[in-house]
Amino acid sequence: MIRILDQQNSILSRYVAQLRDETIQRDPMRFRRNLERTGEAIAYEISKTLNYKQQTVVTPLGEAEMMLPSDEIVVASILRAGIPMHNGVLNVLDNASSAFVSAFRKYSKDGTMKIIMEQVTTPDLEGKVLIVVDPMLATGASIETAYYALLEKGGVPSHTHLAAVISSADGIEYIRKRLPMDHITLWTAAVDEELTVKSYIVPGIGDPGDLAYGRKL
Repeated sequence: MIRILDQQNSILSRYVAQLRDETIQRDPMRFRRNLERTGEAIAYEISKTLNYKQQTVVTPLGEAEMMLPSDEIVVASILRAGIPMHNGVLNVLDNASSAFVSAFRKYSKDGTMKIIMEQVTTPDLEGKVLIVVDPMLATGASIETAYYALLEKGGVPSHTHLAAVISSADGIEYIRKRLPMDHITLWTAAVDEELTVKSYIVPGIGDPGDLAYGRKL
């Protein structure tokens, strides 16, 4: 299932507009905070799909019956750009555990690109709800690599949510073909049509890792 959130008006569009704005991007703290706020907004939408059960909450004056989430949740981010969004999701789903995937693009002299996986750290995923956050779904290769690496190490979740700020049309088509979409929901704030030869989304937001934490060597 694909959920494109800017198809309905919400305050999320303001966060994404600021992430795209080349002037506002010059403030790394504000850029990180907007990634975090986007994670919070997407986590709120995901929360509507979780399983709930009734629980009794004792107040100073009596008892209240409330419907509370019953799923065990693991939030996984692809380092390093995913960290602010990861924190935003945890701000909302505050009882979730965390997983981390270290992966990066490697370009060959002929211009081709492949994903290099360095490390995966995850708790048990079996039967849990997995949320994988990565600001940009460009080609889809990073998400595919991270997804299968997490399952290989942690087990099979009951359902997986992929959370992105911007997705490319090509990236969405790629994951439709390469991932088991019966068990996956993609949440993206917006979809852009174009990819550069280096697989950057246009208009996109640029390199979120560099904008959040400084240009890497």
